[in-house]
Amino acid sequence: MSGVKLVEVKTADDGMRLDRWFKTHYPAISHGQLQKMLRKKQVRLDGSKTTGKDRVAEGQVIRVPPHDFAAQSENEGQDREKPRPHMPNAKDMAFIRSLVIYEDDDVIALNKPHGLAVQGGSKTRRHVDGLLDGLRPEGGEGERPRLVHRLDKDTSGILLLAKHRKSAAALGESLRSREAHKLYWALCYRVPRPSSGIINVSLMKIGGAGQEVMQPPPKGLEDKAQSALTHFHLMDSAASRVSWLALQPETGRTHQLRAHLKAIECPIVGDPKYGDPELKGSKEFGSKMQLHARHIEIPHPSGKGTLSLWVELPPHMQQSWELLSFDASNKEIPFV
Repeated sequence: MSGVKLVEVKTADDGMRLDRWFKTHYPAISHGQLQKMLRKKQVRLDGSKTTGKDRVAEGQVIRVPPHDFAAQSENEGQDREKPRPHMPNAKDMAFIRSLVIYEDDDVIALNKPHGLAVQGGSKTRRHVDGLLDGLRPEGGEGERPRLVHRLDKDTSGILLLAKHRKSAAALGESLRSREAHKLYWALCYRVPRPSSGIINVSLMKIGGAGQEVMQPPPKGLEDKAQSALTHFHLMDSAASRVSWLALQPETGRTHQLRAHLKAIECPIVGDPKYGDPELKGSKEFGSKMQLHARHIEIPHPSGKGTLSLWVELPPHMQQSWELLSFDASNKEIPFV
């Protein structure tokens, strides 16, 4: 059982409701258990009685009473609580920490590998969101990092996390307002003509559950589609068979880059959903999709300067670049 703790409210939590503060920093304490503590005046704010609706301010001190809720309480049968959150085991924690390429007081950046989903689904048990508790500070009792954007399961590269709610709000606003600039690399079949430009093709979801794809709308359904813009630039090519493309999405639609490259007849090598059926038998570059979030530049959520990050290619793409004599160390940004 943990002893009494006196915890000072940090800048990032200023203005947060007390019940939300407990949910963020002490997820093992359920809402019902917190309410019981409050009724018994075991939780105090600057030494005074408080309620879950009260808002905390930077510098205030919260009294966190001893707690051990691993066992069932005698009265739990009358008001059963949700099970305490799962904490990653040592292997999971080592794995998620091995993906960290950058960390400061506000941000964590991961190098997400190919094949790891960002969030769970009916057939997905291991995913980034389920491993984030392994990145908590202070022995697992600090604030849980938050996802601020997504990458497809088969896309590798930079994934940003916010370490607290204010950082999440700032990063989210930068992403929505297009102040953030993302650079992707893709290995594609064929060479685009022209060699650079903008793909302006609206997209809509078509197909039944589990079979959905994003594609240009059929005639008569144009008003149901979402606008989508992608900048592309040819970095290099091998004859006319394959091309190395740099991509910068201006919008953030589901599967946008993959659907857009299919639309210009340059599908991504290894793409299981948008690839060219006639080319699926090719084993020259392996079976994994070759799309990588190589670089991101975004205003730092602290308001001080810009966060600019690069991440190396994953092994399966590095192998392709070596095979084709492409320069994997290139850091050119071909977009204004």
